[in-house]
Order: sequence, then structure tokens, then C-alpha cells
Amino acid sequence: MDTVLIRERYKVVQVLWSEPDYALVEAVDIQERETPSRLINLYEGRLLHRYGRICADIRPEECPAFRGMFLCGDTLAVAFDSCGGVEIDQVFYKGDQWGWRDRMDYAELVLHQALQLANLPMEVACAAMLSENVLIDTTQRQVQLRYMLRPLPEMNPRELALLAGDQVKKILPRRRTALEAEWAFRDELEQGLFHSVVALYARWREAQRDIWQQQEEFEAKNLVSRGLTLLKIWLKRWKTRRERL
Repeated sequence: MDTVLIRERYKVVQVLWSEPDYALVEAVDIQERETPSRLINLYEGRLLHRYGRICADIRPEECPAFRGMFLCGDTLAVAFDSCGGVEIDQVFYKGDQWGWRDRMDYAELVLHQALQLANLPMEVACAAMLSENVLIDTTQRQVQLRYMLRPLPEMNPRELALLAGDQVKKILPRRRTALEAEWAFRDELEQGLFHSVVALYARWREAQRDIWQQQEEFEAKNLVSRGLTLLKIWLKRWKTRRERL
């Protein structure tokens, strides 16, 4: 690849995404001594003015990864810090072996990240909560968001809550061994009851307490009592499914 500079400051390392009027590139800031990596969203044509208005509402104090925006000819460039990790779908998937404590920890981390997006423009927040942008570092036990701001239609706070809920459903799937409090919270996510991520996080903190309490009480029982508890739960779920048919 020939050397490409953006505004004589950012050296493009690779193109990560490209579609009409939009691209995401990884670049290094050649004016910084440590040459930190940046993610630069590039908008042209019909998207230039729209995302110029959207990204003008990003407050640096509410989005520490934001590194500014500028025009480069007929292109709008919006820069963010890059981050590491693996996409959530590669960490939590059908058949994974995570224990319930790990699942609870990662659900909290994802929802905390979602809560921090609440005051950003919704097109920015919702893009950051897409699966491709929710990155998990299992070594450091961190969840970070990548700001690949692919063009989205007009978004609203409920869309952000639904997207955050979708990520949590991957972490808390419908496991046969899940107890009632976790199952109930999962039902609420399925029904899309939350109209904002603030409401979702508030409900999560209540559910989190109940799930931990139930799990710890369950693990304190002997093997026979655990089996009987699960059998009662399974019979109750079977009866509920029959009544809904």
C-alpha cells in the first residue's frame, strides 16, 4: 500500500471497512512521540453534513476516546483512540464454557459501557454497541468499545437499550441451570421492556443482586437438594410453556 496521509498527520496503516461514502481506517499519529494508533471514520457525499452535525455533539468528557473531527478536502474525518480485544461473538457463543460468575462480571462490564454511552448522540452510541464493536479482553477482563461509526438510520434511546440487551443475552443465554432470577431478567430482555439504557441498567442492578443471592444459596446446598431445586424449576418452566401454547 502506498503511504497515505490524512491532513499530513495521520499515516494510514490499513482500511478496516469501506462502503459508499464511508470508510474506516486505522492510522498512526506521526506527530505523537509514541505514535498511538487511531481509528478514523471518513464520510463523504450525502453523509458528510449529516455526520458533521451528529459528531459535533460529542463531548470529549463524555467520550474520552474521541480525538476530534476535521475536514480534509471533501471528506469529514472523525478520529477516536483504537482499542484491543476480541469481538463479543467470538467469546460468548452457543456451547461456550463460561461459569455463572464470569457471565455476571461480563454482563456488568457490557452494561456499564452501555450506560456511559447514554449522553452521546444515539447514532454514535448505537454504532458503538453493535457486536463488531463490543470487544472483550479476557486476559485483562475488560470490555471496550470500538468507535467504528458505520452509517445508521436515525436512532433513539430505546434502540440503544435493545442493542445493549442483545449483547447481554449472549452472555446470559437460556441455560438449563439458570435459576429463576436470571431467567426472569432474560425474559425481560427478550420482551424489550426497557426504553432507555438507564432504565435497563437500573433493572440490571436489582436482578444482579437477586441472581447472586440465588446462586450462592443454591451452591450451599448438597447435591441432592440442588437436583430437586432444578427439577422444580424445570417443571415450572415446562408448565409455563404449556400454558402459553
